[in-house]
Parts: sequence; C-alpha cells; structure tokens
Amino acid sequence: MAETFEFPEDLLAGQEELHQVRAELLALLKRLPWSVTPLDGFSDIAGWRKVERPASPGWSADEQAEVEKLRQRERELAVFVTCHRYWYAFTGPELVDGRMRLKHIRDEPGEAAAAGAGA
Repeated sequence: MAETFEFPEDLLAGQEELHQVRAELLALLKRLPWSVTPLDGFSDIAGWRKVERPASPGWSADEQAEVEKLRQRERELAVFVTCHRYWYAFTGPELVDGRMRLKHIRDEPGEAAAAGAGA
C-alpha cells in the first residue's frame, strides 16, 4: 500500500537545503587536492589495482575552513531532518518509507508540490 505523506514545509526546506549543502560539499572536494596536507605524489602500478596520485600542495586554511563549515551544516541539517517532530507519528516500515520518500522527493517533480500542500 502506497502511503501518502504530507510533509511540513520546514521539513521539505530542511531536506532541500541538505541536498544543496551535500552537492556543494561534493563539488568543493572534487576541486581540492587529494590530500589535506602537502604530500609527495606516488605510483603503485604493480598491485592488483593501479594507484597513482600527483603531488598534493595540501589545502589552504580557507579551504579547510570552508569544508568544515559545510560538513558542520550538513550534520545540523541531517539531525534536523531525521529528528523532526513529524516522524513521531510513524514507526517501523512506515517510518522508513516516509524518510526515503522525503529523501527522493526532488526526483519526483509532481510530488514536491503535492507533498507540501497538506502541511
């Protein structure tokens, strides 16, 4: 049976911001060097999996602060979304289904407007 969830606006907004913060953090991490601290490059092509890394200049203090700021906000939003009072009305599989639907609500364009309508 498909349960219809009427997510409150603040929960929808929190989940959307969580998606945005995670996307921003991922994009930042992809741009940064592979090592936080300066390290020499290495190459290991003799093992079962070829691994090569160029020398890493490390991250600047500003880059480290930006990553930490985004990670902190991601933690705050994850706690807000998972501990929201809305979830107190659900248990077991119903709770899991609701959280999964909220997590993927942006994947269903028609659902986003309908989900917040009843809140």
